[in-house]
Amino acid sequence: MPKPAGRVLTLLELLQSGGTRTVAELAERLGVDGRTVRRYVGQLIDLDVPVESARGRYGGYRLGPGYRLPPLMLSDDEALAVLLGLVAGRRTGLVTAGHTASETASAKIRRVLPKQVARRLDVLLDSLAFTDQPGGFDTPDADVLLTLADAVSHCRPVAMRYTGGDGRRSERTLHAYGIVAHAGRWYVTGQDAGSGEDRTFRLDRIADARTLPGSFAPPEGLDPAQRVVTGFATAEYRHEVVLRIQGTPEQIRARLPASVATLEEADEGWLRVRLRAEHLDWLPPVLASLDRPFVIETPEELRTLTTTFATRLTSYANHP
Repeated sequence: MPKPAGRVLTLLELLQSGGTRTVAELAERLGVDGRTVRRYVGQLIDLDVPVESARGRYGGYRLGPGYRLPPLMLSDDEALAVLLGLVAGRRTGLVTAGHTASETASAKIRRVLPKQVARRLDVLLDSLAFTDQPGGFDTPDADVLLTLADAVSHCRPVAMRYTGGDGRRSERTLHAYGIVAHAGRWYVTGQDAGSGEDRTFRLDRIADARTLPGSFAPPEGLDPAQRVVTGFATAEYRHEVVLRIQGTPEQIRARLPASVATLEEADEGWLRVRLRAEHLDWLPPVLASLDRPFVIETPEELRTLTTTFATRLTSYANHP
């Protein structure tokens, strides 16, 4: 027979699964009468767990929002899912407040895992390999992330201090359109109220973000993720590259994604590809891997590099 404390924890787990549970339903699940269910609910409330009562024919109890996180009951599969999510977040750099929060959260969950589940997790982690290197990115402050999310949701201007890649600091007011996670970093995109230009900012370079009075109307048909990747493709780099490639957008995007290049219609069956690059030496292998007819319109230096690359491949292929 389960002890009363165990039934109280079971009641909490039932309420955490969501929705309103009737007294009769809870009594049946716990194997007690309705009066005992109400006593268990009182014990949870004494522990500052925010249990709310719902009156009426379909009334009962539900878990409400509280001022702090109540004891959290996770199944074995849920605990494994949370831990794997924390591991993946650290590997990709998509964590907030540095690695400390995710590491302490992982440690708390691991401490209470049943031994059999903990062993299964260790076996999984020992056999798990990642194709990328561990995330070594600067992470955004959690308060900054949540403040910007609130500004996006309610279309409110946000004031922030920003440190650019050159180390210069500036005070900015942003009409934030959306938050985007890309390539292991967090970004916010929107209109810089001072310049009137659309800008993308790295969240780990933002400090002291706070929402301001008033509101703004975001553009219709807005796609924040597309804005971010297009911004990368059109950023000011040393070389401006223009190509014509015969093929479909899907074939070209397999090697030149939207974050690298923009596409537009050219001749029938051909697309004009524009991109900017600080260095050109990576492009000839990419063009070869496309295995599609192409024409280099500019720059001349890329044409020379591509010819040299083709000659080198031919010599390798003909080597006895």
